[in-house]
Amino acid sequence: MGQGLSCKTSQEQGLFAAVQLGDLEAVKAVLERNSTLIHHSTVYDRNSALHIAAAHGQIEVLSFLLEQSMQPDLLNRNKQTPLMLAAMHGKISCVTKLIEAGAYILMFDSVNGRTCLHHAAYYGHSDCVEVILSAARRSQVAASWGYSRFVNVRDHKGATPLHLAARQKRPGCVHILLENGALVCASTCGYGFPGSSPLHLAARSGSLDCIRELLAWGADRLQRDASGKIPYVVALRKQHEGCAALLNPSSAEPLVWPSYLKFMSELSGEAKALLECALMEANREKESASDCAPDSLPEASGTDVCGICFEEACTIQVQECGHTMCAHCTLALCCHNKPDPNQAMLSPCAPVCPFCRSSIVKLVATASRDGNLRKPRKSRRSSGGSSSFKGIGRVGRSSGRIAPQDEWLDKPLSLDD
Repeated sequence: MGQGLSCKTSQEQGLFAAVQLGDLEAVKAVLERNSTLIHHSTVYDRNSALHIAAAHGQIEVLSFLLEQSMQPDLLNRNKQTPLMLAAMHGKISCVTKLIEAGAYILMFDSVNGRTCLHHAAYYGHSDCVEVILSAARRSQVAASWGYSRFVNVRDHKGATPLHLAARQKRPGCVHILLENGALVCASTCGYGFPGSSPLHLAARSGSLDCIRELLAWGADRLQRDASGKIPYVVALRKQHEGCAALLNPSSAEPLVWPSYLKFMSELSGEAKALLECALMEANREKESASDCAPDSLPEASGTDVCGICFEEACTIQVQECGHTMCAHCTLALCCHNKPDPNQAMLSPCAPVCPFCRSSIVKLVATASRDGNLRKPRKSRRSSGGSSSFKGIGRVGRSSGRIAPQDEWLDKPLSLDD
C-alpha cells in the first residue's frame, strides 16, 4: 500500500517536473504509463499540469495537454485559471492558445477577486492586455456583459485594471486601457487609499509616464480621495517632486486627447502614433519652465513644410480634401479647447480643414516620395508668429513654480473658481 502510494507520488512529481521544463517526450512517456495522472494536481497549490505549463510558458506541452481534452478553465487552490497564471507571468503564446481553446476571460480568483485582465495589467504585460481585450471584443463577454464593463471590471477592493497599472508604474498598460475605454477618474473602495483615482495611485508610486498618460486622457487634478487629498498632495507627501510639479493645480492645464471626435477614434496606426507623439511632446513643453531657442529651418530636402507653422514637416493628410499639415498643428486643431466633462453628453462641433473649411472625414499619415512614412522634424517652437496654432506647447505655460505644501494640504478647495 505504502509502496504504491510512493510510486504514485513519484510519478506525479516526474510529470510536473517534465511539464515545468517543457520536456514534451517525458510528459508523453509518463502519461503513457499512467494516463490518470493528467487529472492530478500539486499537493498545496492544487495546480494542474496545465497551470504549470501556462505559468512557465511551455507552449508545446500546454498544446499537447489541451489536445488530451484537458479543460482550459481548471481552478487551483486560489480559484485561479491557467489563463490567469499565463497573464501574470507574461506568457503571451500561452495566453493566446488558451483563449483559442475556449478559456473564459471573465473569471475571478479568490485572493483579490481579480480577472486575467487585472493580472496582466498589474504585472505590466501590455501584449497580454491587448490579446485579452481583443478576445473580449469578439467573445460572448461583449454581448452579454458589455465590453466597457469588462475593461472597467473591479476586484474585491474596487480596483480596476487601470488602477493597478497606474499603481505599479505600467505606462504601456495604462495607455492601452485608456484607449479601450477605461474610466480615467474612477475611484477605488479599499485599494491603495479609499476613494483613490488612477491619478492618485500614479502620484503615490511616483510614475511620471503614467501621470502624463492619465492627464492626456482627461484625468482631473482636483479630484479628491476619501480623505480630501488631491493627487498633488499625495505626490508631495511621497516626496515625488517631479510628479508634484506636473500635478500642481496652478500649473498649465495639459492638452487632452480628443477622443470625442469620431475621426480620432478611427485613425490608422501610423497617423495615431504621430498625433500621440505630438500630444506628449506638447505637454512636455508645457512642463518645461524655460523656453527653447529657435533653430534655423533646415532645407526641405523634398519634404513639404507645414503651411500653418512653417516649421514641421507635413505628416498628416486631411481627407477628403487632401490638404496636409504637421502633427502638431493637427493636434492643435483638434485639442484647441479642452472638452468640458460636465457637457460630455453634448456633441462638440467637429473641426474643419483650416485651408478649405471642408469637414474632416478622416486623418491619415502621409508618405514621402520614396513611399516611406515621413517623420516629423525636430521641434523648433518660438514665441514669434501670429498663427493661433504656433507654439502649441506654450499655451498657458506657467512659471513651473511648485505651490507651497501647506497651500493644498489643509486649505479647502473651491471647484467654482
